[in-house]
Amino acid sequence: MRPGRHHLGRLAAAALLLAAALLLGAAAPAAMAHEYWEETEHEEEFSYVRGDAHGPEHWGEIKPEWAACGAGRMQSPIDLHHGRVSLARGLGYLDHSYHPAQASIVNRGHDIMVRFEGDAGSLVINGTVYQLKQLHWHWPTEHTVDGRRYDLELHLVHESAENKTAVIGILYEIGRGHDSLLHQMEPFIRRIANKRDREERVGVVDPRAVRGRASVYYRYMGSLTAPPCTEGVIWSIVKRVHTVSKHQLELLREAVHDGMEENARPLQEVNSRDVSLFWPSPRKHY
Repeated sequence: MRPGRHHLGRLAAAALLLAAALLLGAAAPAAMAHEYWEETEHEEEFSYVRGDAHGPEHWGEIKPEWAACGAGRMQSPIDLHHGRVSLARGLGYLDHSYHPAQASIVNRGHDIMVRFEGDAGSLVINGTVYQLKQLHWHWPTEHTVDGRRYDLELHLVHESAENKTAVIGILYEIGRGHDSLLHQMEPFIRRIANKRDREERVGVVDPRAVRGRASVYYRYMGSLTAPPCTEGVIWSIVKRVHTVSKHQLELLREAVHDGMEENARPLQEVNSRDVSLFWPSPRKHY
């Protein structure tokens, strides 16, 4: 018995519905797999959690180009212990000249970075000019002073024409006052919170207000404090401790990738390195 035209129409419609259902069923796992791939692709390659498979004690094993993290003898951060620090007035004042420049803010997952897009000025050390490229924060501090760890550390990262690095570190403790740079960055930090690799233009940033008038600083040769832990970095840690508000510190903590609520590398061995302290000579009284 041949089916009627209407019956054939109903069969065709049913077949189309079945095909659509099968197509959707196949597409759903594919979409989930793509979403999972995106998640795993953007997972952090390293973490700051001790004991974790990607934690600080394993950084040097994750990639061959990160070997210095485990085998280096001039790694950072270190404890700036006054028992091993030598006074070096010959270092002179930090010779820097900064300028306001256009900048953007980036959530790198493990920290928040302000990247300068124009000429933000430079730092001169032993006749070599190091251009200010970016700044970022670590919490709590990576460097300690006589074993004491503070609440926040700002790194001003400079690079020379030969790709050598010099970093000025500034320590903060929670207090009543707030930090003026973080105050300017607050609305932008909220925009990039929990959005890894998100970048926002912030307009003009003036790095001159960051350091203040402090002149006493520690100096030693070290490394980057995150992979690849490249050595040969000139560190200048300002002795004066600045103030940050609890609200500003919490804003930074909550903005980064889960598991990065603390992003300070453990202290490294000083080994045979010299650690100097520049302290201006007292004024003579006549």
